[in-house]
Amino acid sequence: MDPWAVLKYPYMTEKSISLVERENKIVFIVNRNAKKEEIKKAFEKLFEVKVKSINILITKKGEKKAFIKISPQFRAIDVATKLGMI
Repeated sequence: MDPWAVLKYPYMTEKSISLVERENKIVFIVNRNAKKEEIKKAFEKLFEVKVKSINILITKKGEKKAFIKISPQFRAIDVATKLGMI
């Protein structure tokens, strides 16, 4: 599956940007049918980083939100800069 079919777009709010800075996490809206392993593979392929963990949340709008924690040897702020979030 195409990585951009799994990862739809980064979720940009004040809280999600503070997660980038404080907890080395990036928040993405992902395909509703995507599983954690598919999200992990797509993110690692696109941004060439190692993913430590993923937490999933279904919003009230029915969107699937993935909180992607990046391994300590990589920085989430670098990925956020590539995406134009910061």
